[in-house]
Amino acid sequence: MSDDIGDVVGSITEQIEQRFGLSIDALTAAVGAAPNARREATVVVRWHGLLTESQAALERAEDDLLAALGTQPSEVDDPTLNLAHRVDAAVTIRDGRAVALRLLLEPNTDGKQDVEAVRPTRRGPAVPTNPPTRSARASLPSRMAVR
Repeated sequence: MSDDIGDVVGSITEQIEQRFGLSIDALTAAVGAAPNARREATVVVRWHGLLTESQAALERAEDDLLAALGTQPSEVDDPTLNLAHRVDAAVTIRDGRAVALRLLLEPNTDGKQDVEAVRPTRRGPAVPTNPPTRSARASLPSRMAVR
């Protein structure tokens, strides 16, 4: 089922390999040998592991759903519907991890963004600091004003 989306894991793995100049296996081994040497690589390898785990879980969920659908009559029963929800959740998890990895691989988002660059600018107070002043006479309708 996941083939129509393209090889998400393969695509991201290629990006990682290009970014670090090593195969994912070599990068994983390097991070395992010296996890504190390059924090960025350690984080990327960790998220890549999470991505591959979620892809495997998605594939298992899809296989289970396909097997259940193959035995269903025209109506889908609750256990099969639950399998469909499991597939949906697995896709969401996998896609979320893929997005996280893509953000980590962006050249300008290595976790060291300039706080001033992302902080919204203000052009004045967010809330008026002084309430508008009005006289008691001005706020009464004209026929009720004291004369």
